[in-house]
Amino acid sequence: MSGSMAQAFTHNFLGHSPRWYKASILAFLILNPLVLWTAGPVAAGWLLVAEFIFTLAMALKCYPLMPGGLLMVEALLLRMTTPEALYDELLHNFPVILLLMFMVAGIYFMKDLLLFLFSRLLLGVRSKALLGLMFCFLSAFLSAFLDALTVTAVIISAAVGFYSVYHRVASGNDPRQDSEFSDDHTLPVLHHEDLEQFRSFLRSLLMHGAVGTALGGVCTLVGEPQNLLIGHEMSWHFAAFFQKVAPVSLPVLVAGLVTCVLLEKLRWFGYGTLLPDNVRVVLANYAAQDNTERTDRQRAALWVQGLAALILIVGLALHIAEVGLIGLMVIVLITAFTGITEEHRIGNAFKDAMPFTALLVVFFAVVAVIHDQQLFTPLIQWVLTLPADQQPGMLFIANGVLSAISDNVFVATIYITEVKQAFISGHMSREHFETLAIAINTGTNLPSVATPNGQAAFLFLLTSAIAPLIRLSYGRMVWMALPYTVVMGVLGWYAVSYWL
Repeated sequence: MSGSMAQAFTHNFLGHSPRWYKASILAFLILNPLVLWTAGPVAAGWLLVAEFIFTLAMALKCYPLMPGGLLMVEALLLRMTTPEALYDELLHNFPVILLLMFMVAGIYFMKDLLLFLFSRLLLGVRSKALLGLMFCFLSAFLSAFLDALTVTAVIISAAVGFYSVYHRVASGNDPRQDSEFSDDHTLPVLHHEDLEQFRSFLRSLLMHGAVGTALGGVCTLVGEPQNLLIGHEMSWHFAAFFQKVAPVSLPVLVAGLVTCVLLEKLRWFGYGTLLPDNVRVVLANYAAQDNTERTDRQRAALWVQGLAALILIVGLALHIAEVGLIGLMVIVLITAFTGITEEHRIGNAFKDAMPFTALLVVFFAVVAVIHDQQLFTPLIQWVLTLPADQQPGMLFIANGVLSAISDNVFVATIYITEVKQAFISGHMSREHFETLAIAINTGTNLPSVATPNGQAAFLFLLTSAIAPLIRLSYGRMVWMALPYTVVMGVLGWYAVSYWL
């Protein structure tokens, strides 16, 4: 191979990623089979998990789908898992994939309504602490009845709308016309400081909202997928589930909301940044001009979006169908009654969701490796050998740690299955079984906010279109989530250990 051709292959491999990053991925691909053959599948499995987390942490250097996908292709070739196991994992999580395919696209068609509503909230509430509290509480409330990914998609869509409006105006472009807003080169130097402050402002609101989805999601039977799983195994209906987990979930919810206010007041961990006055003026002028120039067709479209949102909320709350199918219904209703008939306009709605959907398939391949190599089994068995009074607290910690590096639905499935088998075998009472089930539920929901891969909503935020715009990296998410992790984790553990 000629030197120029070799250089071309080197340049094409992972595109514009730094050379050290490309070398790291190549080193992983070479190291994995060596570790498998010398140290065994368990060591190779844990190494693979660490490597995948590395690709997530470096998401701003290269979208994790490509390097993570290469690692998973190699894992399949090395028989660390099988295509059949991956397919079974995908079938088990098909509702989540369906949700991402259609619900996120459905939210895209509501962006005008979301910008209209959130702009009034953003411009009407001057106190940043109150604004952060409202974002956190509303996300918690909605996530208790809706899906956390849906709620996250809503706040992401609103944030992208605000960012694009300001960036286009500051760059001298028409905010109502599609134009590039990810490139700062067209932005005059005098706007750079305001833009950086605006990014910090949006980062804090998005993190409050993302944490809110975990605070609310743990409370109810429909709040998170693992809640449904555990509720089914325990034969708990909606009210019973809420009552059983309330001694843990409600104190943690209050503590989380208090933490939100304190972080904004104290300006710790990247919080507390105010909306720049110049940005407020731009957004206010845009909203005012939008109101005066809005045509009858645009007003009619807002009414259609509002009715579709109402149908969405009712449909999700009553669970009339799988979440993804409800999202598809929203797409059909809004496009049919707002004049959107061109294929390319509909296709634009799927651009944000499909890369993450593909990444999630890769993530489930990691879960399949964890399952096939039984990486978590020793920890489960160790916890169940502890004295009965220590098991709830240790189960909470074990679930939290494993959920922070893996899929919390998978962790909950493994643990509740093992614990139920121990109960059926007569090794524990029904009361103790219920206590352990609550520990599993809260453990997979609360401490898992520590990392983006611990919660699907966090991972979605990290890999969404807004993350690179506001410079929200893996490390920054971990840092900003740290105070919440400590408060929710410590209080959750204490409640599980002493209040149940």
